[in-house]
Amino acid sequence: MTFRKGQHIEVFQRSEDESWEDYMDEYIGCHGIIVDPDTSVNDPDALIEVSLEGKGTHRLPQDCLRALNH
Repeated sequence: MTFRKGQHIEVFQRSEDESWEDYMDEYIGCHGIIVDPDTSVNDPDALIEVSLEGKGTHRLPQDCLRALNH
C-alpha cells in the first residue's frame, strides 16, 4: 500500500523492521496522520513520518501501519 500525506492511520502491530525499538510498543493502537510519506522515493521499506495523537511526530516503518477510513 502507498501512503499519502494527510491520510489517517493506526499503528496496529509491532514492526518486523530492524529500526523498531522496544519503546515503540507503546504506539501500538495509536491513531495519527501521515506527515511525510516520502513519495519521491516511494520505497515500501522506507520509514515514513507520522504524527501520532498525543505522542508527537515519529518516523515509523510501514509494516506497522494501516490506513483508517476517515
